[in-house]
This record gives sequence, C-alpha cells and structure tokens, in this order.
Amino acid sequence: MTTPRTQHLVLPGVLTAEQAAHTVEGILACQREDGAIPWFRGHHLDPWDHTEAAMALDAAGEHEAAARAYDWLVRHQREDGSWYAAYADGDAEAPTDRGAESNFCAYIAVGVWHHYLATGDDTFLDRMWPAVYAAIEWVLALQQPGGQIGWKREEDGTPVTDALLTGSCSIHQALRCALAIAEQREEPQPDWELAAGALGHAIRRHPERFLDKDRYSMDWYYPVLGGAVTGADAKSRMEEGWERFVVPGLGVRCVSPNPWVTGGESAELALALWVMGESDRALEILKSIQHLRDPESGLYWTGYVFEDSAVWPQELTAWTAGAVLLAVAALGGHEATCAVFGEDRLPAGLEPDCCTTP
Repeated sequence: MTTPRTQHLVLPGVLTAEQAAHTVEGILACQREDGAIPWFRGHHLDPWDHTEAAMALDAAGEHEAAARAYDWLVRHQREDGSWYAAYADGDAEAPTDRGAESNFCAYIAVGVWHHYLATGDDTFLDRMWPAVYAAIEWVLALQQPGGQIGWKREEDGTPVTDALLTGSCSIHQALRCALAIAEQREEPQPDWELAAGALGHAIRRHPERFLDKDRYSMDWYYPVLGGAVTGADAKSRMEEGWERFVVPGLGVRCVSPNPWVTGGESAELALALWVMGESDRALEILKSIQHLRDPESGLYWTGYVFEDSAVWPQELTAWTAGAVLLAVAALGGHEATCAVFGEDRLPAGLEPDCCTTP
C-alpha cells in the first residue's frame, strides 16, 4: 500500500505522522473492494458518512481509494437521483432503510468538489456531473416555500415536509459546492443559486421553520459549519452554546444534558471553529478527544459516557476518524479541505427579493 502523504495531518498534541497514517489505514481497512465505506466492516453504509470518509482519504492523498468511493455512489444512484438511507455493509442489493434523506443525497456535491480540488482531475468532474446534477435536483424538489428543505422521502416516495436544521445546513454547503462545480463546468444553474439563497436566509432568520432539536449539539454549530451563519452572528452563537455542550478535557456532548461526548460532533465543532478563525480553540477540542483513539486500529470510538467512565457504543467508525482527519487537514492548511469549508471560498447563492428583509 502506498504510504499516505500526511504532512498536513500532523498536529502537535493530536496526531503524529505515524498516527495519521495509521488512521488513514484504518479507514482503508473499512473500505470494501467495490469502493463502499460502511461505518465499519459488517455494519451499514449511509451515503453521507461514506462521503465524509472518502473526503478524509483525499485529504491524506489516497485519491484512488476516494475515487472508488465516488464511483460506488454513481453506480448505485437510483433513477430519481437519490440513494437509499442505509445499505447493509455497503451492499447495494441489501438496503436496510428504503427511505431517502435529503442531506445524505446532497452531500455528494461536497465530496466531488473536494476530490476535484485535491486532484485537478477534469475527467473525474465530467464523470460525476450527471450524478451531482440528479442528486441536487432530487433534493431541491423537497424545498419548501420558506426556503427550508424537507428531510426525507418515505419508502413509497411520500415527501416529508418537516425540515431539520442540521440537515438543511449540510445541504446549504452542498448547494454551494454544486454551484462551484457548475461554475467550473461553465453550466450556470440560476435556480440553484436562488435555492441556496433562500435556504441560507431561512437558517439565519427563521428558526421556527425547522423542527426543534435544540438539545442536539449539531443544531448549535452546523449553521456555522454549513456556511450560513458567519461573522459576529457565528461568534455569538458559539458563545451561547459553549457551556451547554462542551465538556472541558473530554469533548462535545451529542445531546444536552446527557453525559455522553462523541468524537464526530467534537471534530465537526473543531472544524466550525476553524471556519470562524478560532484555530486555538479548535486545537483544544481536537486534543480533548484523543482519549477516544484506539491505538490498535487507528480509528476512534464513537463516544464516551463520562459519568460511567465507559466507551459507548462499542464501535470504531470510519466516519468518526474521517471527521477528525478533515478537521486536522483544515488546521494544517490542506487546500481542498480549506476550500470546501472556508467561509468565502464557495459561491454564496442569491436571496430572492422576498427574503432580503427579516
């Protein structure tokens, strides 16, 4: 196996070069020969976490493995542009959740743009464009008049119009990446620009349009991570939730007030802090979760119940490791990762006239 290029994944107090390479090897060990990256071997695959793990491989220079992950998505995209919400161990013939979730389907745009920026491979972008286009069109069919996006379609195709803030924030980032792809291909998509603008406005100004999931830390930091909330508003949002969710020295609670910190949420918070320019705090968060690292596999435990001093659940997931590597890559200046998460590196979308006032 080619040694991963991990110089930008070295972060004092977080990862040495050897540890970074070991974590990349752990993700590669989860990947199937057909390109699928389940949570871990024998567990299910969902399209969002599959893509996050592929992005981590690109951040480590494992471009061929990442490309195989995106080829898996292309081969198994459904005729309507979506993917099932879950597949048994990445087996496309064995979906375990036949619904389809909007943020899962949109995220291919983030991964494809990231891979293109990491490789400069125009042929790859041409090959992926039909899949990205179909996925975004499927997602936008779920957009509501207020700009928010319904979070899923049921197995029979019935749309669910309720919107999740975290999911819509992830879609906001995906739309901006899709617009960047369209711009690179010189194929303007004005409807996508308006959709992104309306969605961003809803996230910033209309919390009532989303289901109330305030107890979840993702709803706290994802408006910043997804690029919808910036500047002073982002800083005040972070300060408002800090003591509620951050457990010093241990990480970030998944749900408040539960005594459970999780690696994925902690790494994503670190990435959101980097987006805001707060690299020092991002570094402290990443240092705080190294107790979740498994030295044997190089992967990370999903979470830790600190009142019981217990790892829970007993699973080492490729996507948790992927989230850690992406946060480290951003702090390390990896160009592609910085570009897809940076505040001002993606098209912003256009707010419709009806959304230019609060």
